[in-house]
Amino acid sequence: MFDADNTAETLPRARSNRPPVMEIRDLNLWYGEKQALIDVNFDLHESEILAFIGPSGCGKTTTLKCLNRMHDGTRDLRMSGRITMHGQDIHGEDVDPPLHRRRFGWVAQKPNPFPMTIWRNVAYGAQIHGITRDRAELEAHVEDCLRRAHLWDEVKDKLHTMEGTELSGGQQQRLCIARALSTKPEVLLMDEPTGSIDPIATAAIEDLMLSLKPDHSIVVVTHSMMEARRLADRVAYFHLGRLLEIGPTEQVFTAARSDEARRFIAGKFG
Repeated sequence: MFDADNTAETLPRARSNRPPVMEIRDLNLWYGEKQALIDVNFDLHESEILAFIGPSGCGKTTTLKCLNRMHDGTRDLRMSGRITMHGQDIHGEDVDPPLHRRRFGWVAQKPNPFPMTIWRNVAYGAQIHGITRDRAELEAHVEDCLRRAHLWDEVKDKLHTMEGTELSGGQQQRLCIARALSTKPEVLLMDEPTGSIDPIATAAIEDLMLSLKPDHSIVVVTHSMMEARRLADRVAYFHLGRLLEIGPTEQVFTAARSDEARRFIAGKFG
């Protein structure tokens, strides 16, 4: 059960005068008796890339999954605090969890295309959610998603003859991003999306993320300090379940306030 009675901490206003897309206040999470998140507070703004950094096991992915309610149904899990999206409590009685999750695209560390054709990989979500009205519109939508994922030119001649699992690792990850885009999400959640691909494919994914930023809010978990510095508008540093520091990327990298963040960025632990 999600307890939203805690008082929200007052945080600095957004990067612009527009209200945040999401507001996370006093978020705590337990797996059984073990507390995994402790008083986490942050906002997510329109058209920004927010990078979660920190040592392994510090709460980055756990926090990411809270945003689209991926923890629903997890045994012995308990949360307190409040998460809102456009001012609406995402755990409110009037929120349909599947419809809430549709507002998010999820990209995992290891590419996980469906064992079906490239076309079906992208079309599946759109068909399930009724995104398009007819076959012609669906065809155009699949092409648009593949173009936005910078994959169309590489696969347009084999959409119906090659399975997604036959593509290279980097292509598979871009296909997964195209699949995530197919339900027209507002927010993209990316859990180490370049963690299992080569440097050339990593550069392609990073370019893709930057091209998607104008139309999406993006939260990315990364263990690469260079990647966070190249991509992120803001960086959030997690340590032992606490969000110790959040701010503009260059500010955090050059003048982090906490000793833990400074030591982690310097490569002294993590």
